[in-house]
Amino acid sequence: MKIVALIPARYAATRFPAKLMQPLGKKTVIRHTRDATVATGLFDEVMVVTDSEIIYHEIISHGGKAIMSKKNHESGTDRIAEAAENLDAEIIVNVQGDEPFVKKEPLEKLLQQFDNTTVRVASLMQVLKEQSLIEDPNYVKVVVDKKMNSLFFSRSVIPYPREKNFPVTYYEHIGVYAFRKRALLDFTAWPMTPLESAEKIECLRFLENGVPLRMVLTEYMGVEIDTPDDLKKAAGLL
Repeated sequence: MKIVALIPARYAATRFPAKLMQPLGKKTVIRHTRDATVATGLFDEVMVVTDSEIIYHEIISHGGKAIMSKKNHESGTDRIAEAAENLDAEIIVNVQGDEPFVKKEPLEKLLQQFDNTTVRVASLMQVLKEQSLIEDPNYVKVVVDKKMNSLFFSRSVIPYPREKNFPVTYYEHIGVYAFRKRALLDFTAWPMTPLESAEKIECLRFLENGVPLRMVLTEYMGVEIDTPDDLKKAAGLL
C-alpha cells in the first residue's frame, strides 16, 4: 500500500495564534513535526498542507514538501482531504501540526489496523490519569467498545463516574488519524454534523455517519501544543 502523511497546518489557531511558527529549540514547531514524521521512515511521502504562505515557505525553504490549500476549511481533516483527492495513495495519515514529538511505534501500530479490511479509519489514544486533565475540556476524551472501536468523543468527562467505587479508565484522544482514501473523501463530502458542531471535535462526523474509528492504545506521545504553557512544556521535554 502506498502510504502518505499529510500535516494540516493552520496559521491562525484560535487558542494560540501562529503557534506552529513558534520557535522550539532551533526549529519552529511545524518543522519539528514534519521532520519527526519523516524520521519514522513509514511514509512514501510527507507533506504539509497549509492555508498560510508563511508556513508554506518555512517548509519549502528547508527542503520539505508543502501544499497550499485552496479553500477555507473548518477542520484539519477537511484540509487534508482537499490535498488527498489528487494523490496516488491508499492510506492517508493525518499528523497534527502541533505534535512535534511524533514517534514511529504508535504510527506503526496505527497502520497495522488496515490489515483488517473492515477498518476505514483509525486513531490513537492514551490513558489519562490526572484528574485536572480529565476535567479539562482541551483534552478530548474517548470511550471504546470491546473491539476498540470508538463509541463517543467528548470534551466532557466520559464516562461519568456516578458509581464512585467502580474503577474507570479514562482515555485521551490523540489527534493522529489514518484513513483509507475513500473514507477521507467521504468525510469531506458530508456536511458538518450536530455533535461535531457542538463539541468542535471533527471525528464525531464519522460517528454520526455510522463509521467507527478503530482506536489504538499508545503510551505518551509528548506534548500537543495548544497554549503558550504547552510550548514551555515542550521546550522542557526537548
